[in-house]
Amino acid sequence: MSPRFSFTLHATDGKARTGTIAMLRGEIRTPAFMPVGTAATVKAMKPEAVRATGADIILGNTYHLMLRPGAERVARLGGLHKFMNWQRPILTDSGGYQVMSLSDLRKLTEEGVEFRSHLDGSKHMLTPERSMEIQRLLGSDIVMAFDECPRADRPRDEIAASMEMSMRWAKRSRQGFDAGEEHASRAALFGIQQGALDEHLRRVSAEKLIDIGFDGYAVGGLAVGEGQKAMFGVLDYAPGQLPENAPRYLMGVGKPDDLVGAVERGIDMFDCVLPTRSGRNGQAFTWEGPLNLRNARHAEDTGPLDERCTCPTCATYSRAYLHHLHKSGEILGAVLVTEHNLAFYQQLMQAMRVAIGEGRFAAFASDFRRDYCKT
Repeated sequence: MSPRFSFTLHATDGKARTGTIAMLRGEIRTPAFMPVGTAATVKAMKPEAVRATGADIILGNTYHLMLRPGAERVARLGGLHKFMNWQRPILTDSGGYQVMSLSDLRKLTEEGVEFRSHLDGSKHMLTPERSMEIQRLLGSDIVMAFDECPRADRPRDEIAASMEMSMRWAKRSRQGFDAGEEHASRAALFGIQQGALDEHLRRVSAEKLIDIGFDGYAVGGLAVGEGQKAMFGVLDYAPGQLPENAPRYLMGVGKPDDLVGAVERGIDMFDCVLPTRSGRNGQAFTWEGPLNLRNARHAEDTGPLDERCTCPTCATYSRAYLHHLHKSGEILGAVLVTEHNLAFYQQLMQAMRVAIGEGRFAAFASDFRRDYCKT
């Protein structure tokens, strides 16, 4: 029987790491990319098709599922895995990101966050304890601590105060998670480092999280508009402030070149809506960079999206057909390009795992950037 949660490092190459997270619902190979299933669905994909791309784990959204269909309803229907027909691990975010992104609909206090629903204006209170309860009702495998994610351009004293409050919320999240004894016996809890672009605040945050104790640690508060250079600047030191023997998760990232640069700096886990959102909008990611299928140059191109890709879309459909689908607003265009994008991301993660294991990650990263960023 698999353990509740364990993390085994198989190889390191510079700061890059490859390993395995073992949980009751299956193993997660790292570096890992988690497709985002915000409302109990990875948009335009059947769960079995998501698995076929190589995904070991997906992400669900506490805030959105709390509002619709409701965590209590999902629990009555047998939990999120049964509800959406995904039997492998699911990580749920805490709702903390929406504290920032829906700031015009919220009231923030030490107790938690009072939201007005973006759906119907109804009031809801989200606290660390309620976030843990919702994630427990959903049946989450990896639960995220509740935090606030301030914008990086806020004054330093505001960022420091926010980080300190998030650390108090992290302790309450730990206590709330542990109170759900049966769920806690089979799930894991991750803490979230905050501190924006400030190395000292990041170190203080990491020390407080380590003192509380978590199964894994996320680097939060990045990919919120600061740009890749600033993000990499933080990643040059932030992963090293976190425990070496636990997974390090960079939340909400990112573009393929972001992933390679973050793995280079010691990150193990990622999630992002980009491959699915882009797939619906006619943008495909390839080993030679992103391409826009709406461009006229693809109208009579009989070649595949990507010669190096092994996904069903690339094996079966031409750029010309995909161009036609997106120009015509056909749903199949979104399905096929989303499938390709998710498969490309998983092929990229697998290629990085192999390169790290063979001790040639620096060469892999250099070759990737040469081909991907040449346009």
